[in-house]
Amino acid sequence: MKFIDQWLRKEVQDIKAYHVPSSINMIKLDAMESPFLVPQDLIRPYLECLSEAALNRYPDANAEEVQQTLRSLMDIPNELDILLGNGSDELIQLMSLACETGDTVLGVEPSFVMYEMIAKFTRLNYHGVLLDENYQINLNTTLEEIHRVKPKIIFIAYPNNPTGNAFNRETILTIIKESDALVVVDEAYYAYCKDSFLDEVSNYPNMALLRTVSKIGFAGLRLGLLIANKDTVRELDKLRLPYNINTLTQASANFLLKEKSHIVANARIIVNERGRLFEELMKISNITVYPSQANFLLVKVDDAASLFASLIESRILVKSFAKHPQLKNCIRVTVGNPEENSQFLEHLKSYYG
Repeated sequence: MKFIDQWLRKEVQDIKAYHVPSSINMIKLDAMESPFLVPQDLIRPYLECLSEAALNRYPDANAEEVQQTLRSLMDIPNELDILLGNGSDELIQLMSLACETGDTVLGVEPSFVMYEMIAKFTRLNYHGVLLDENYQINLNTTLEEIHRVKPKIIFIAYPNNPTGNAFNRETILTIIKESDALVVVDEAYYAYCKDSFLDEVSNYPNMALLRTVSKIGFAGLRLGLLIANKDTVRELDKLRLPYNINTLTQASANFLLKEKSHIVANARIIVNERGRLFEELMKISNITVYPSQANFLLVKVDDAASLFASLIESRILVKSFAKHPQLKNCIRVTVGNPEENSQFLEHLKSYYG
């Protein structure tokens, strides 16, 4: 037996590593990123901003200016506090680390895979409750499971990834009211959704909101934020590693995220393109496309593995769920720019004849 097999705990051995496929020379429609680069008129002042970054010093430990920038961008009220993370993943991990070993994390499924993976990393139990056939939360079943397993944390993505739908608002509020868990509403795709729970956070001490700048054009910054009441943020902040938001991310965020008009305009383009993609996909026989409030669409086809291989041959990368038990023969396609979306549509129309 190899040394690493003897040394490593079994839960880690059993986890499959998060796979990120190569996207070199591909039309990249697999990871819910924005297709928009920094606008040309901002590149020179942006580079000048970066040139002034003091890389010889540690970054601002609390990233105070970044917090204020995000408050302005997302209209976060002053009575709520913000905790910044190296992406949302770090914040999910911080909340998991706050639990006792063996506590339970509950999620609805299918949903974001990192809820389960991080629970296992941090020696917690993960309990998934299946969505119904329309990918909606079955409230009665979910409440029964909450009362039975008594989770310490409940994660609800809103809109949900990978299904794209926003769950019933009253259902989520009922879960918050009837649970003793910290209920984390993950609004990674807030910019493309008609609704938000931001105005509810101050009403419930057991509620927190997750957001990220990854889906609005800045995935490379690796910047996420937790929005919660001051007591929750104060305690979770004890688990945050020092200087977790690096100097270049802070400088970039404080420059780029103040360009709110660009961010809003790009989001509007994505929403319009999402509508165009949806309407065009609805016209293709043998496939089902699900309504979405995110920057991607879930599409069910007759043979996802075959279609995925065909798309790869045409240098188009999407996410395949060919063998997923709840998403069998589904693909998830990120809404790209108009040209990318047109190439994807042309391929599907040709593929299905």
